[in-house]
Amino acid sequence: MIVWLNGTFGVGKTTTARELVSVIPGARLFDPEQVGAMLRHVPDLPPVEDFQDWPPWRGLVVDTARRLLAYVGGVLVIPQTVLVEKYWTEIRGRLERSRIPVHHVVLHTDQATLTRRIEEDTSDPGARQWRLDHLPDYLDALPWLIREGKVVDTTQLSPSQVAHAVGLQVGGGGRSRTAARTPGTGPASATLPARTGVRRAGGRVRRVSPERLSPERIGSERVRSEPTAPGDLRAP
Repeated sequence: MIVWLNGTFGVGKTTTARELVSVIPGARLFDPEQVGAMLRHVPDLPPVEDFQDWPPWRGLVVDTARRLLAYVGGVLVIPQTVLVEKYWTEIRGRLERSRIPVHHVVLHTDQATLTRRIEEDTSDPGARQWRLDHLPDYLDALPWLIREGKVVDTTQLSPSQVAHAVGLQVGGGGRSRTAARTPGTGPASATLPARTGVRRAGGRVRRVSPERLSPERIGSERVRSEPTAPGDLRAP
């Protein structure tokens, strides 16, 4: 099966994926970014801003995942941001036609925490502006992401706790859209704002203080949390 970790750039998908691979027996990390990097070496492809816009990328990701699972079995953990709904629908549909179970988990963090993490991340400074520039796209995509995935609020969780929460969501089955909590914390609501202080201005992203945004101007989607019993993370 596949555990697909979605969410905006910089939210911690790769870190969570590494944690998951270390605790789920038979799990392997598959990074679709490498497929995009391969395609960028092909000359004369139509110019695109994002390699996801190339139809071969979407097809190759599905085919590679399918062949990997047929070869080694187990679980593929795929950390990849997909913010275009029709791209996700295409990928999910192809995987379903191959009879591969897909658990789509959306990692979410409140905007202030996310911005701080992006600003403080020194591991890939070149990605900073890309991540900031794509925050509005993520906010626009939130309604369908909430509908299509299981949301895990990572705002107050460590990477290992996030991995545990993802494991609980995957192990729970169904299409629940709850914000999982980690053992030792109380149930908490996860408010997923459709607009939380991010606006485009002259092609750039600027932060707007929450005080300047009235409730009428902030459309929000609320995801209700449900209690989950603590326990060891097990392979689904």
